Amino acid sequence: MAIIAGVNIPDNKRLEVALTKLYGIGPTNSKRIVREVGLEHNPRVRDLKEEDLARIRSAIDRAGILIEGDLRREVQMNIRRLIDIQAYRGLRHRRSLPTRGQRTRTNARTRRGNKRLTVAGRKKTPTKG
Repeated sequence: MAIIAGVNIPDNKRLEVALTKLYGIGPTNSKRIVREVGLEHNPRVRDLKEEDLARIRSAIDRAGILIEGDLRREVQMNIRRLIDIQAYRGLRHRRSLPTRGQRTRTNARTRRGNKRLTVAGRKKTPTKG
């Protein structure tokens, strides 16, 4: 099992695909890292030697890419900053609503949660007093 940045990357996948399992590395960065390390024909992770993994780790460090914990921390700090300065986007984050202008009258179910069903035919009963 290959471990990079504290994450187990899948053994049976090709290296370019396996590197995308790291938070902060997408397909473009993955291809660039493999090309920089000089691994030909995009081998499977299980076929890599320990020295190849070390070269991959150092290539990620040299590229200056924020990955995993550091990137997650930075994203959370950015959201916290928006909330603290009371920006509109911060308000939307705080209320768990879409932040990029999408409509919320319909749709937006991912952010708003499951639909609350109303019960038909139920009236408020007047209270005596």
